[in-house]
Amino acid sequence: EANGESIGLNIQLPSEQRINPYVKKSTAFHYFFVRKLMLSYASRAYVFFPGGLGTLDEAFEILTLIQTKKVSDKIPVVLVGKEFWSPIHKWLHEDIFQKYRAIDEEDLKLYTIVDTAEEAFEIVKNAPPREDFFY
Repeated sequence: EANGESIGLNIQLPSEQRINPYVKKSTAFHYFFVRKLMLSYASRAYVFFPGGLGTLDEAFEILTLIQTKKVSDKIPVVLVGKEFWSPIHKWLHEDIFQKYRAIDEEDLKLYTIVDTAEEAFEIVKNAPPREDFFY
C-alpha cells in the first residue's frame, strides 16, 4: 500500500500456492530446499502468518539457523496471530524446554508473537541493515 518493494519467493505446487497481490517481483522454485536457502539468504526479517506444515517447517528452519548462529540473531522473527502461535509457544516452553530440556530458555526469545500485521511492521521497520547478517 505504501508502494514498497515486495519480492515473492514461491514454491511450485499443484495447488495452494498463489502470488500475494502485493508482490511486485516473483520467482517460483521447484525444490523446497532452494527456496529455503534463498529465504535465509535474502531476508532482513522473517514474518510468518498461520499456515500448514510448510510454514512450520520454514519457521523452525529459520529459528534453527539463528539458534545455531548460522545467520545473525539480529534478524527479527515475527509470528503473526497469537491464537495460532501461542499453543506452539506453550508447547515449546512447557515440553521442549521445561520437560525435555531440548532447548535453552534463550531460544524462546528468538521470535516475537504479535496479533496484527501493523505490529509486525513496527518490528520489521527497525530491523538492522543487511550487513553483519551472516557469520
